[in-house]
Amino acid sequence: MTGVLASQQIETLIQTGALSAESPFVDGQIQPASLDLRLGTTAYRVRASFLTGESRSVAERIDEFEMHRIDLSNGAVLEKGCVYVVPLKERLSLGPDVQAIANAKSSTGRLDLLTRVITDGGVEFDRIPAGYNGPLYAEICPRSFSVLVRPGMRLNQIRFRRGQAVLTDAELAALHDSDTLVAGGPAVISEGLGFSVDLKPGKAGLVGYRAKPHTGVIDLDRIGEYEPADFWDALYTESRQLVLDPGAFYILVSREAVHIPPLYAAEMAPYLAMVGEFRVHYAGFFDPGFGHAAAGGTGARGVLEVRCHEAPFVLEHGQTVGRLVYERMSEEPATLYGAGIASNYQGQGLKLSKHFRSA
Repeated sequence: MTGVLASQQIETLIQTGALSAESPFVDGQIQPASLDLRLGTTAYRVRASFLTGESRSVAERIDEFEMHRIDLSNGAVLEKGCVYVVPLKERLSLGPDVQAIANAKSSTGRLDLLTRVITDGGVEFDRIPAGYNGPLYAEICPRSFSVLVRPGMRLNQIRFRRGQAVLTDAELAALHDSDTLVAGGPAVISEGLGFSVDLKPGKAGLVGYRAKPHTGVIDLDRIGEYEPADFWDALYTESRQLVLDPGAFYILVSREAVHIPPLYAAEMAPYLAMVGEFRVHYAGFFDPGFGHAAAGGTGARGVLEVRCHEAPFVLEHGQTVGRLVYERMSEEPATLYGAGIASNYQGQGLKLSKHFRSA
């Protein structure tokens, strides 16, 4: 059936050998509409990011660009500003009707940890064509913080789909009428559901965070242990405006509370390619059940991972900065986001990654 594959269908991919791994899959690795991918034991420091190219293998390109290799077995630091390629534990043997798309996990994106999946013969990041048979690799570039990683850590996630199931604007409008996809603002529908930035002062005037330029290392296994002030500048404004500095990384929040019904999944996408002064997403997957009433909420606001590019840019409250592209699920997942699977960001507002102490 056409659509994004649900958790129980991912289990079938494992059972049939379309999805395999060098070590057994672990509890919690299968999400409602995706699979978490795990780091292997070696990281290759390379001179530059690359796409493999048709008829080339990632191993061949590593031989071409490798500077040195790092054993991750006992943990190792990936340095800020460097590019690494790490073979993943999982590999694919997809049928001719199943394609895949990868993305960073939420906690990865909130650390400004640029990570993308590359494959043999790949001509795009994070896009894996139907019929692909081969290994998977993560390209990792820490942008704001150096990080300590170990084998088995999960920085990326992968979705599988059959056919095209993206909702048209008319279908999206009808779904909003029946299921209220967004609260806290009007439903702006144009090639997806638009959402805007919230710069209305919150608690004590707080509107967001900016990564500090010189910090210590973050151990990705340490949850809730880091003091935010050691890594982030808290941002305040009364004008409902924020001037983004070139090269800086920000954590902001959407004005709207977003709802993903159980039979749908969504992906964050840029609003307008021509608005090129900033990037607004690293981790783009929204699972079925995100912000769903049955999971304990009536919408959850989307955290915005924002990096400013060449010139200072004035961001204003209510400015549209992104859109959610909705797709049909092939089946309703056996478990929804937030419903008994220890989802970290259900019902969230402005929130740093799970590694930091709550305010």
